[in-house]
Amino acid sequence: MIFSELYSAYYNAVARILKAACSHPLSKAELRDIVEREAFGESLLTIEPAMLGERWQLLNADGTTPIRFEPTMPLTLLQRKWLKAIALDPRIRLFSDEVWEDPDVEPLFRQEDMDVFDRCSDGDPFDDEHYIQCFRMVLSAIREKSPLWIEAASPKGYVNHYVLTPQRLEYSEKDDKFRLVGHDGRHQFVNLARITACKRYSGKVRYPEELPVQPLKRVVELELLNERNALERVLMHFAHFEKRAEKQDDLHYRILVTYNEEDETEMLIRILSFGPVVKVRSPEDFVMKIRDRLIKQKRFQSSMGSSA
Repeated sequence: MIFSELYSAYYNAVARILKAACSHPLSKAELRDIVEREAFGESLLTIEPAMLGERWQLLNADGTTPIRFEPTMPLTLLQRKWLKAIALDPRIRLFSDEVWEDPDVEPLFRQEDMDVFDRCSDGDPFDDEHYIQCFRMVLSAIREKSPLWIEAASPKGYVNHYVLTPQRLEYSEKDDKFRLVGHDGRHQFVNLARITACKRYSGKVRYPEELPVQPLKRVVELELLNERNALERVLMHFAHFEKRAEKQDDLHYRILVTYNEEDETEMLIRILSFGPVVKVRSPEDFVMKIRDRLIKQKRFQSSMGSSA
């Protein structure tokens, strides 16, 4: 958890709890409020019983803390090594030429140490200077809500031209690609690697500047059997999704995961990868899609067995 900017929220939440407890006895309601504000909905499943049950020995039963001074969070050696490793990621240069410099430590890992087997091999050219220039131009335009003129090649080789207001950038971990989401009176999606030219547009646009470009959100309800550390694996796997976890009993959890409708195929694949420890309860159409995939998979396995 220390290696994720999302999960570092746990450490910040505990630091806020201890800071408050240094000044006054902390109530259960105040602790919950800090956790919900600083971390995630499911964080209460871990932090509250560990703190109030004195398993972590950071809070006393009366809400005070044995810690005398407010906690600070300097970088540890492990964190410095992690930052050094992240600085070696070629995507870092998309945002800035200034990268983490710490000559006193070795990186925790190097890019060549990773063997990613479920990612497309034709990812974006993050080292390409033209790609970097386009990425920064798009990022700046998103921040300033400034329209762009874009020339981009289509998959069939045609050249498309857009005058659009960029809304956000999306990254697909599976495809290893960025795409621009914007509008020119309607929603547009442009793969950054296909942009051949990009510049600020100084003319007037004839479409509403505040046209919302929000993907349709869906919520899938999962029932999880916490065997073989399944709860931790699921929460980490869906760390970058909005979610809520509720404990049903010692072994069963109810988990709600919010996702974009356009990512439904990827969600199906992700959920199926957990096997029988995860069951989909709703929505019904999602349950049917899971069922159809399992039936097709069984038929395929049967056909492969008979042909052998």
